[in-house]
Amino acid sequence: MSTKQINVVDREGQQHVVEWSADQSLMEVLRDNDFPILASCGGTASCATCHVFLEKEAFPSSGDRSEDELELLVETDTYIENQSRLSCQLGFDSSGEGATVTIAPE
Repeated sequence: MSTKQINVVDREGQQHVVEWSADQSLMEVLRDNDFPILASCGGTASCATCHVFLEKEAFPSSGDRSEDELELLVETDTYIENQSRLSCQLGFDSSGEGATVTIAPE
C-alpha cells in the first residue's frame, strides 16, 4: 500500500509529520493521529468540522470543490478562498509528499 508523509500544523501552531495511506481521506489521517477534528458527519461533506487550509501552491492540485463543500466553507468564519478545503473531501492524490496542511480554528 502506498504511503506518504505530510506536515500537519495543529491549532496551537505546532508542526507534526504524519503518514498518509492511500486508502484514507485526509480527514481519516487527521482523526487517526488524534488531531482535534470533530468530523461530525463522518465524511459526507455536510458539517465543515474538518476544515483545513492547504498551502497556496498545493491548492490547485486538490481538485474542484463541490457546491456543497464550497457552501459549507464560505459559511465558516475562517474561510480562505484559495486555501480552504474539507479534509473529508481530499483523497490521497490531492496532496504531494511533504505538503503542509493547517487545521482551521474551531
